[in-house]
Amino acid sequence: MTALPAAAQEIADSHLAAARSAITAMRATNEFDNILPQAALGLKNELIQQNPNLQGDVNAIVDETALSLASRRGDLEREVALIYARAFTEPELQELAAFYATETGKKVMETAPLMVREIRQSADIWGRGIARDMAQQVAEKLQERVGFNPLENPEGEATPAPASE
Repeated sequence: MTALPAAAQEIADSHLAAARSAITAMRATNEFDNILPQAALGLKNELIQQNPNLQGDVNAIVDETALSLASRRGDLEREVALIYARAFTEPELQELAAFYATETGKKVMETAPLMVREIRQSADIWGRGIARDMAQQVAEKLQERVGFNPLENPEGEATPAPASE
């Protein structure tokens, strides 16, 4: 029996529950926790700047309104769960949730941001080294074949190759 893609069928409640469990374990929406507080702070600052004498009222009303809108956070969770449910089967989502509940899964979540940053730094250094080496090798081959070295300036002095770290 072949499973149909989630987009081609109605998504079962159990499938959505598996998606919610996976996104909770993966902390997939945690980065969005500050959207409402930041929006409230921005609105407070804007309104208080326009009407400094209403600071107390503005703070109270914005806080009250923000609290009343907090329940809409569930809308985002549902949308993200639907996105995951369309991309993964229910068993796959259950596997993801189980993995991220393990110590190894938790370690992945804790170390991933630092690892990504370090990987990008390594790729940048590697890329600069490749660019430098390519420029040097091309210059040498052009010098051999046609007597032109693009790394030399018009006075015949060598121009430094792109730096690497």
